[in-house]
Amino acid sequence: MRFLGLRYEGPIYRPPSEAHSLLVQATIGCPHNLCTFCMVYKNGPKFRIRPVEDIKEDLRRAHQQLGDSVKTLFFPSGNTIIMKTEDLAEICRYARELFPGLDRITIYASAQYIFRKKLDDMKILAEAGLSRVHVGLESGDDKILKRIRKGCTSEMQIEAGKITKEAGIELSEYVVLGIGGKERTGEHISETVRVLNEINPHVIRLRTFLPKINTPILKEIESDDFKVLSPYEALEETRKLIEGLQVTSRIASDHYTNYIDVHGTLPEDREKMLETLEKAMKRKESSFRSLYIGTQ
Repeated sequence: MRFLGLRYEGPIYRPPSEAHSLLVQATIGCPHNLCTFCMVYKNGPKFRIRPVEDIKEDLRRAHQQLGDSVKTLFFPSGNTIIMKTEDLAEICRYARELFPGLDRITIYASAQYIFRKKLDDMKILAEAGLSRVHVGLESGDDKILKRIRKGCTSEMQIEAGKITKEAGIELSEYVVLGIGGKERTGEHISETVRVLNEINPHVIRLRTFLPKINTPILKEIESDDFKVLSPYEALEETRKLIEGLQVTSRIASDHYTNYIDVHGTLPEDREKMLETLEKAMKRKESSFRSLYIGTQ
C-alpha cells in the first residue's frame, strides 16, 4: 500500500480522533497480539519495529508533498510506545522540525509497555514532542483482564496512567462496555470506575463490545461460555459508569460499536449524559442495532 509515496505494511488502524492525521508507520503489527477480543493482527504480520531512518524518510516524503500543512501526526501500528525511548524521541523531534506547525503527535500505547518505561522515559518523550497516547484500559477488573489476556493488571493500568499524566502527555483511556459479559457486568463497571477515578484521564473513550471474526472470544460466545450483553444491558453499564465516575475527564463516544452517542465533560455534564441514557432506554430494544460479528 502506498500513499504520498509512504510505505505501509499490514493493517493500518488509527483512532477515529486521528481521522485527519498524517499516518507514518513506525511499527508493524502488535508486540502483544494476545487479546482475545482483537482481530487486527491475528493473521499477521509478525511484529517488528521499522528502522528510524526509514521512518524519517517517510516523514520527508510527506513533507515534500504536504509542506507545513500537517497539523496532527499519528505513528501506527500497535503499541508504538514499545520503541526504544531514544528512537521514538528521535522521530518525534524530527517530525517537529519538518512540520513546525504540528499541533499533536499521537501513538497507541498499552499500559504494560508504559509501565516498563517509567516516568523518566515518558518525560523524555513528552519533551521530544509526543503529546497524546491512546491506551486500551478495556476494564478495571483483574479477572476480566486476565480472561481477555490483556497482559496487565489494574494496578499496572493505574500506574501507567499516572506517569503518563505526570510526564505531561495527554491520556485517552478506552473502556469496552460489555467486555465482562453478563457474568461480570457488575464487577466490570465497579472496578473500571475505581481505576478511572484513580487515574483521572484527560479523555475516556467508550466502545461497546462487538465480537469479531478470527478471535478467541468468538469461540467462547459460540460455546455459550461468554454471554453478550443486550443493548439495554450495555446502556445500563454506561449509566452506572457515568454515575460512578468522580473525574474531570471528557467522555467521548466516538465509535460505530456504540448504541448511542453519550458525550460531555465530568462533572458538569453528568446530568445531561444521564438524561440522554434515560431517554435511550425508553426506546424499544429492537430499535437498536442487532448483534453481528464484525469483520474489521
